[in-house]
Amino acid sequence: MTEPHELTALQQAQAVRSGELSPTELVEHALRRVKELDPVLGAFVTLSVDRAREQAAEAEAQLAQASDPTGLSPLLGVPTAIKDLAVTAGVPTSFGAVAYAGFVPEIDDDSVRLLRAAGTISIGKTATPEFGLPPYTEPAGRPPTVTPWDTGRLAGGSSGGAGAAVAGGLVSIAHGTDGGGSIRIPAAACGLVGLKTSRGLVSRGPLGSDPLGMSVSGPLARTVTDAAAMLDALAVPVPGEPYPAPAPPTTDGYLSRAERAQPGRLRVGRYARPVLTDVAVEPECMAGYERASELLEELGHEVVEFDVGVGQEFVSVFETVWAVLAHSHPVWTDAEPLLTPLTRWWRARGAAVSGPELLAAMQNATRLARQVAARHAEVDVVLTPTLSQLPRPVGWFTDGGDPAEDYERQKRFTPFTALYNITGHPALSLPLHWTDGVDGPVLPVGVQLVGPRGGDALLLELGAQLEAAAPWCDRRPPTG
Repeated sequence: MTEPHELTALQQAQAVRSGELSPTELVEHALRRVKELDPVLGAFVTLSVDRAREQAAEAEAQLAQASDPTGLSPLLGVPTAIKDLAVTAGVPTSFGAVAYAGFVPEIDDDSVRLLRAAGTISIGKTATPEFGLPPYTEPAGRPPTVTPWDTGRLAGGSSGGAGAAVAGGLVSIAHGTDGGGSIRIPAAACGLVGLKTSRGLVSRGPLGSDPLGMSVSGPLARTVTDAAAMLDALAVPVPGEPYPAPAPPTTDGYLSRAERAQPGRLRVGRYARPVLTDVAVEPECMAGYERASELLEELGHEVVEFDVGVGQEFVSVFETVWAVLAHSHPVWTDAEPLLTPLTRWWRARGAAVSGPELLAAMQNATRLARQVAARHAEVDVVLTPTLSQLPRPVGWFTDGGDPAEDYERQKRFTPFTALYNITGHPALSLPLHWTDGVDGPVLPVGVQLVGPRGGDALLLELGAQLEAAAPWCDRRPPTG
């Protein structure tokens, strides 16, 4: 008999509607999986056991009262988890920082509220690095968060806990945020689907904000259709958002587009020249990129070489804005020593940026976004590797204790993702390639598909077509 954690989120929801499984059974199964596997994976920082059980009982009451269960939310009764960067009323939220230990918000992030309204049940908060700044998840005072494919390697970040939780079968879908690649990176490291949504599509309210709208909320899932169903729950317009929301894809939503999986013949531009730094892309990452190109052509799409038209000027723009964003979470002066060396390094850089310098960086970011959008208009979709390296060993970034070297290693690891946080384009990471395991463990390799602004539905439809041609959902990591 199939175990509940082997089901996709949509399959779990169908089992709930049919009466084969109850929300309580799914929640209790997820909690058992966390107890069994999380000491190794390090995916969770907080469990909301009583709250999850209460919400499961509420979902069961809703089912009992429904005259037609098929009309209920597609995700009713499905356990999920919330990244520890999203405030959750009544649940400890530390933002990955020792300085915020014991902080319990009184309000919900809009993404938390919307996922609950869709009937999902959060069992807790997933691990994130301090303030979500680096692309790996090794929170101070906690075990590192590792990929279930090789527990000596990191799950990526900053949504590393979400990635490890889904890949390890603790939950079937999880909430993430992405300010420089933080959904796509753990998706690639953990063999998952990860969608960085278009700027403005998912509310970051009522508290989250940054000067350019770089950070967005989105799903991590095992399948494209699960990611699409979660996006339907999240992509609800909220009054007062500073960025206009893209028009909905159809009256039926993102899931219907993913289920259709017929994007038509597309012109796909591809490039594998890193943007953030000059680094050689590892052979396995190039192999995944080439395999994706071949698969796209086999499906009838036109694949052409592409020049994104961005040089080193992007680096200074990104670094200036990122350094200032390191101050997004207030820290009392006497708590500054509790911050990690990397966070203190970024905050020192940010404090040295003048108002005119920040304005110039934001103006240049807008110019670059227009420039990239004009290039992207030449094609329908753009293909790149997600990462330039395989998942990194635990401690690889922080070895030596020098924050500047730590950041240089970050750039070499993920030189393709941050550009699209500056421009606001949607970007989807798919696990279309795997190492052969001859020289080590089998590891997932992600590729990145980038769509036009507001083109999230197109990406999901293309992603579902690729998934049908080269399925990955039945792959299971050794840990999980």
